[in-house]
Amino acid sequence: MKPMKVNDIRISAIGGTICSIWASISLGDVLQTALTAALGTLVSFATSRLLSRWKPKRGK
Repeated sequence: MKPMKVNDIRISAIGGTICSIWASISLGDVLQTALTAALGTLVSFATSRLLSRWKPKRGK
């Protein structure tokens, strides 16, 4: 049996970390994050549109 190289150990550690993170994320979490991001984007857009109407235009 040949000894493992440092690069092999790093790849194994990274692979194990990715697998453990992947197993802990559910589809519900992904959907909730996507809906929260969409709602945040909508609120930000609406707020910027309202503020642009309230702010007096300069130069006219």
